[in-house]
Amino acid sequence: MKSLLKTVSAAAMCVAATTAFADGKLKIGMTFQEMNNPYFVSMQEALQQAADQLGADLVITDAGHDVAKQISDVEDMLQQNIDILLVNPTDSAGIETAVKMAKDAGVIVVAVDANANGPVDTFVGSKNRDAGYMSCKYMSEKMGGEGEVAILDGIPVVPILQRVEGCKAAFEEFPGIKMVDMQNGRQDRSVALGVVENMIQAHPNLKGIFSVNDGGAMGALAAIQGSGRDIVLTSVDGAPEAVAAIAQGTPFIESTAQFPRDQVRVGLGMALAQLWGARVVPAEVPIDVMIVDAENAEGFSW
Repeated sequence: MKSLLKTVSAAAMCVAATTAFADGKLKIGMTFQEMNNPYFVSMQEALQQAADQLGADLVITDAGHDVAKQISDVEDMLQQNIDILLVNPTDSAGIETAVKMAKDAGVIVVAVDANANGPVDTFVGSKNRDAGYMSCKYMSEKMGGEGEVAILDGIPVVPILQRVEGCKAAFEEFPGIKMVDMQNGRQDRSVALGVVENMIQAHPNLKGIFSVNDGGAMGALAAIQGSGRDIVLTSVDGAPEAVAAIAQGTPFIESTAQFPRDQVRVGLGMALAQLWGARVVPAEVPIDVMIVDAENAEGFSW
């Protein structure tokens, strides 16, 4: 009897897997918060490779940090009868409406890199608090545990908030470290350049800056080099340009690297498992981060 039940169950899963697609072909949709970032470009490339291997159709949209556009993009995907929605939210709370719409339509929803409110099936993202903590601990140790530091903040999505939280926790472990400023560079090179120039002018004893991402860090690096001041810089992401700067021995001394390709691969894997009938799938899958500095920068890539 048990053997028969197992056979029936397996057959049911196979039927579900082969009849789940509206036109007999898997259709995957992914909405990105932005595509003007090598981090998300590499994620898209990995997703495209996976879709090609699966023989699946892929729909990609760029919200450009506009939550209204992201919701509209998801609506359009649902009209195209996607089976899986991978969502990289530009606003974790604001995207909830779109998540609910997708679930009501019977679509499997996986949040990638940043979580989304609503009935998400699985969230796959980096250990962002760890990343902020590791970068700021690294900086504090390189400074000998003493000196004035600042944080170059970014767009207030959960991963960025967690990086700042982790960074502040690391600073608190060093009594000689004093945080004197925190300003928003919006994770943008040109914005960050001006913000950090102002920071440097306002704080003549500034010795270290933590940027919440490498895009902002590259603007910060230009400002530091232009000032001629002895200020160290750390960040989060592990972007190719940042890694190259670290390897060259610039004031940019460390970036705690994420793995965007792995995140989207694991996210798609979680969605496929559910599509194929898995009943026990993790609600959250944290992806480890890794320090990249002068010792390992030359051999590192996403």
